Formats: sequence, structure tokens, C-alpha cells
Amino acid sequence: MKRERRPVRKRQKEKRTIREHIGNLLLWIFEIAVVILFAFVLVYFFGQTRTNLGESMELTLSDNDVVLIDTISYRVGSPKRNDIIAFKPNGSSTAQTYIKRVIGLPGETIQIENGMINIDGKVLLENTDLPPISDAGLAETPITLGVTEYFVLGDNRNNSEDSRHADVGIVNASYIEGKVWFRLSPSETRGRVR
Repeated sequence: MKRERRPVRKRQKEKRTIREHIGNLLLWIFEIAVVILFAFVLVYFFGQTRTNLGESMELTLSDNDVVLIDTISYRVGSPKRNDIIAFKPNGSSTAQTYIKRVIGLPGETIQIENGMINIDGKVLLENTDLPPISDAGLAETPITLGVTEYFVLGDNRNNSEDSRHADVGIVNASYIEGKVWFRLSPSETRGRVR
């Protein structure tokens, strides 16, 4: 009888060991799946890249700078004045992405007079030392923004195609791809974008 019991115990121990290995394997697979999902979410919401084309955002961004955009911030909130955004002009999915700075917010009236930006009749005092705007474009007359509309300008105000021009115009919230938050390249200027 002793000889019969030992093989039964040995088989039970082998079954227990196999179950433990399967359990460990399933746990390992689950952990890998969680890491992959987390990486996907991180890249999708904070790691999409866009390339700044042209000199309209000088001195903040240069031509061909590659930036990361945050696509989640504007799903839970709204663009704020001075945010730098990536958007498709006129909502065209085939157009190149533009990168500009938000100046006018929904419901505000924007006008450029004597080289200065007026918002609701008051001069916008900006933190940076920018030259007066030489071409008011469409903003020569007052522009009142709708509840989902934004007025954007390039930081290189006298060399920028932006909301002052019909080709770009007012930016609807649905055209915005995300907030530009980090310069990825060139490596010597890598860092947060403000």
C-alpha cells in the first residue's frame, strides 16, 4: 500500500506545480497587457508628434521643429489664452497641421488697431516684447467669436498666416488636434514649449 500512495502524492504535487506555473504565466501575460495598454494610452494622448512648418512661430518654434501634442487636455477642458495649439485649418483632414498661439477665446471680440490686439475693446498686454502688427488682415474690423471659436496668431506676428487670413480664419474647437507641450527635436532645444 505504501508504494501506491507515493505515486498519488507525487502526481498531486506535479498537478499543483503545473497549476502554479500556469497561474504565474497568466499573471505575467496580464501584467504585460497592462503595460502595453498603459504605453498605448500614454503615446496616444501625450505623444503624438507634429512638425512646425515655416517661421510663423519664431522665436518659440523654428521651421521643422518636431513637437509632441497633448490630445486629452481639450477633451476635459478648453484652450486658454496663450496656449499653443495644433489644428487643421477649416477642419480639412488633408491640410497640413498648423501650430499657432491662442489669442481670442469664445465670445470675445477681437480687433487689431494701430498694431495692437484689442479684446473686447481693451488692449491685450502680452508677456513678450513683440513688434507692432503691421497687417491687421481680417481683424482690421471687429471679429466676434462664437461659442466654440478661437482666434490664433503666430508668434512671428508680421510673418504668419493665421486667423487674420481667410485661408486659416477662425479656428473651431473641432479643428484642434491638441495642445503643443514639448519640443522633441532638434535635440539642442528639446524641452517644454511655452
